[in-house]
Amino acid sequence: MRIGMAINYSSGFREAAAEVAELEKAGLDQISVPEAYSFDAVSQLGYLAAVTDTITIASGIVQIFTRTPTLTAMTAAGLDYVSDGRFALGLGASGPQVVEGFHGVPYDAPVSRIREIVEICRMVWRREKVEYHGEHYTIPLPAGQGTGLGKPLKLINQPVRERIPVIIAALGPKSVAQAAEIAEGWQPLFFHPEKAQSVWGASLAAGAAKRDAALPPLDIHASPALFIGEHTEALLAAQKPQLALYIGGMGARGKNFYNDLVCSYGYEAEAEVIQDLYLAGRREEAAAAVPDELVRAISLIGPQSFVAERLAAFAEAGVTTLNVAPLAPDAVGRLQQISLLKELTDAL
Repeated sequence: MRIGMAINYSSGFREAAAEVAELEKAGLDQISVPEAYSFDAVSQLGYLAAVTDTITIASGIVQIFTRTPTLTAMTAAGLDYVSDGRFALGLGASGPQVVEGFHGVPYDAPVSRIREIVEICRMVWRREKVEYHGEHYTIPLPAGQGTGLGKPLKLINQPVRERIPVIIAALGPKSVAQAAEIAEGWQPLFFHPEKAQSVWGASLAAGAAKRDAALPPLDIHASPALFIGEHTEALLAAQKPQLALYIGGMGARGKNFYNDLVCSYGYEAEAEVIQDLYLAGRREEAAAAVPDELVRAISLIGPQSFVAERLAAFAEAGVTTLNVAPLAPDAVGRLQQISLLKELTDAL
């Protein structure tokens, strides 16, 4: 089981990058850079490529609506080049609030768009002349659009790899099936090992049945919070506000992917209460309504023996990469947590 984490640069990016270099020495396998509607991920990934040697650097995630497919491919090829073949392209749809509210572009057909983007990226990386006629993307522009001067082109430089790993963030049945069919990796959120088969098993199986034999086995990413130690009640409680944000406030009523996910885990009544409270502005009450057992199930927080049991459950559910969020107050504590986790994963 590989160990990854997302970079936290709230205390300064140079400091965070220096910490990543130390974590790499401790056995961290992957660092991902989120984007959302903060700083772009690409500039930071290029910096991290220069200060690390072996670790995989991943976008976690870049959303699909605001870059053209060929720009996404060029960017991935460039990051793979400066990292000597250590980049993984994390792709996702984000949500309407960000895509339409921050970027001002329509949020439509995310599943079929991702398929076309991945197909175009792989054409670019193989240095084929890009001629593509899809439902959403036509390259070059068809007759009657633009100047009429567009012609098929191929990437000028030879990429380090013609198959850069693609990790797709997906939650819904169709998007999960597609990830299992076309991607090297799948990244869900709030992964519940004991519920994974009932929620996603059919979708994963449907996608696997169509999977190209040339692809490696699907790399399944989970993103649990991490703290190995005693007296963790306060840390467990501290996870609830973020869960309440996603379950209650990330999207509108009836259009919230994370609320739907928690309902599929069997928490329909709780999810409704959390959303009602959150949308009413009662955020502390919404956080308090998040079930304790849900927090424990999707996290790695507790004594070493408990975390070892949970690791075994994640492994049994098919997880191959843990993108953990170490709950430590400083760099020394995060390094210690990654080292402890490395010992436990090595013992699996």
